[in-house]
Amino acid sequence: MSDDHQQTFEQASAGASATFPMQCSALRKNGHVVIKGRPCKIVDMSTSKTGKHGHAKVHLVAIDIFTGKKLEDLSPSTHNMDVPNVVRNEYQLMNIDDGFLNLLTADGGEKNDVKVPEGEIGDQIQAAFDNGDDIMVTEHCLGWKPAPKS
Repeated sequence: MSDDHQQTFEQASAGASATFPMQCSALRKNGHVVIKGRPCKIVDMSTSKTGKHGHAKVHLVAIDIFTGKKLEDLSPSTHNMDVPNVVRNEYQLMNIDDGFLNLLTADGGEKNDVKVPEGEIGDQIQAAFDNGDDIMVTEHCLGWKPAPKS
């Protein structure tokens, strides 16, 4: 036998997958799911009883987290659906400087690239900061990149 074997392995990214599968019956309200290729937050769901064809169905109503558009899906409860990876980070507000939040990370670092939100939320943050309240800022990051429009 020859030892002249040459094998090539394609390299994969070390990052986490953008989604993971979850059985439809395990999804919950206020959780996340991918519907029609879009990452969504579940706002309502209901399960129908098993019919004559043997599968209970789950009716999902969800809001696209990027566009705010309402999407619906109907799926057998035993089927898997994609769930986007959502990472939650919390920061303590240290200062507001030239329209940007100066945030303290959990490991003691600084994050200074977040603008004060416009509108009512921004006004509430500014008022609480001016009042001397301790403010925690929560960031939800998705391991998600929307598909390019064709």
